[in-house]
Amino acid sequence: MTPIPSFPHRLAEALKQVGSTEFPRAICSAVGELVRAEDMSLLLFRAGQLPTVEFNTPRAGGDTSSLNSYIQRAFLLDPYYRAATVDNRYGVFRLKALAPHGFKSSEYYRTWYHNNGLSDECGLLVALEEGFVNLSLGMLKRGQGFSERSLLTLREFFPLIETIIQRHWAEEASQQQGDPSLRARMESSLAAFGSSILTRREQQITGMVLLGNSTRLIAEKLAISTETVKLHRKHAYAKLDISSQAELFSLFMQALSHSEGGSDVDPLVAFHSPSTGRTTQS
Repeated sequence: MTPIPSFPHRLAEALKQVGSTEFPRAICSAVGELVRAEDMSLLLFRAGQLPTVEFNTPRAGGDTSSLNSYIQRAFLLDPYYRAATVDNRYGVFRLKALAPHGFKSSEYYRTWYHNNGLSDECGLLVALEEGFVNLSLGMLKRGQGFSERSLLTLREFFPLIETIIQRHWAEEASQQQGDPSLRARMESSLAAFGSSILTRREQQITGMVLLGNSTRLIAEKLAISTETVKLHRKHAYAKLDISSQAELFSLFMQALSHSEGGSDVDPLVAFHSPSTGRTTQS
């Protein structure tokens, strides 16, 4: 794909906006137009804090509830978030290059991507001195996706885009607000989810299911048979009083909203406590 003639002008406009509140819109507009993306957003992950939506393409009748759910809790399961925070990977990535096998069958995928109408996503992960940015580009028409040529174009321009983004947040004047340890506590809650009820193996498999791993991939990663995975999952679901991945996802989201954040505390403990109207399971 040959860069469209207006791209240098769009990028120059974004450069002029470095340090201003208009920068996220300007950089998204420039990069999105480069590959003719139909949907753009820019998420800022400051160190230890919940993500903030710095820019999101406005859509008539758009569903804001799923976006709110994402920035409050669901981001913990996002392949882009995990690529940056767990694997320390930055650059240009198409969703299918990061997502585990079976991800499209996960409840997270159905909830987040269905509600947003995305048919394909490509993200630019940019490391900052304190955190990182995900500039997300989306296609909305069914069957339409990013071509290899589009990805090549983005990768060719990535060093320049990365430098401009890093410069903006290096010069950002506003004070960081919020609890800097909040996201770390949420990550601990994800790691501890189910530990008060499940065996270690059942908890491990439940966590992998939440992240979108297929039964076959879980079996490969744990070096066990698919039938053993299914058996552990069946036992875990019975103990959690659920019967499907959709219910597992819903339970995780609800439990996380009640989490008190101890490093080894299962969020289900607070969720099942008398104060929530539920009884603790033994």
